[in-house]
Amino acid sequence: MQSAGSTSGLGKLLASYRQHKVLVLTAAGFFIAGIIFWGSFNTAMEATNTLQFCTTCHEMEDYAFRDYKTTIHYQNPFGVRAICSDCHVPHPWIYKIIRKIQASNEVYNKIIGTIGTPEKFEAHRLELAKHVWKVMKDTDSRECRNCHSWDAMKLADQPPRAQGMHTTGMKDGSTCIDCHKGIMDAKAAKEAQESAPPPASFDIQ
Repeated sequence: MQSAGSTSGLGKLLASYRQHKVLVLTAAGFFIAGIIFWGSFNTAMEATNTLQFCTTCHEMEDYAFRDYKTTIHYQNPFGVRAICSDCHVPHPWIYKIIRKIQASNEVYNKIIGTIGTPEKFEAHRLELAKHVWKVMKDTDSRECRNCHSWDAMKLADQPPRAQGMHTTGMKDGSTCIDCHKGIMDAKAAKEAQESAPPPASFDIQ
């Protein structure tokens, strides 16, 4: 048999619950809605990072994707593939959000047809490449370093030229894009090299 004290305590608890019922249900609703929103937001974010999404517009599929399929990042002896988002979307969350916001400019240029034809794409090729090179230079090739690092390199197994370049790069504090501008767009790298005043030397691969 319950004591009067425990009954009184239970009564007060029920009365308090009834009094704050709306507040409790509202808080629970916001919590559940937050989980659903966050899950949906992250699912959408990841969907826009897929190769399938990146090649949905013909500018990418017909021009950039065509070039990408000739590179070592698309097919190589190791069976490892780096897709668009691996090189162009930062992993840290805050930088990823900034990059997604910046992508709205690409949507705008898609709408107005800035590179809507092969001729327009070729006219803007070097300009687009220089923009990417600058971003990578400013971030110390951050996206390259998601997969590559000086510490993980076994220089002894590299070809002599690569050994020499990497050894020099480590000493000089060079960043990946200083030498590997042509890793994706060899044509733009060659054009930049030919138009630059000597000495200008970097790999076009």
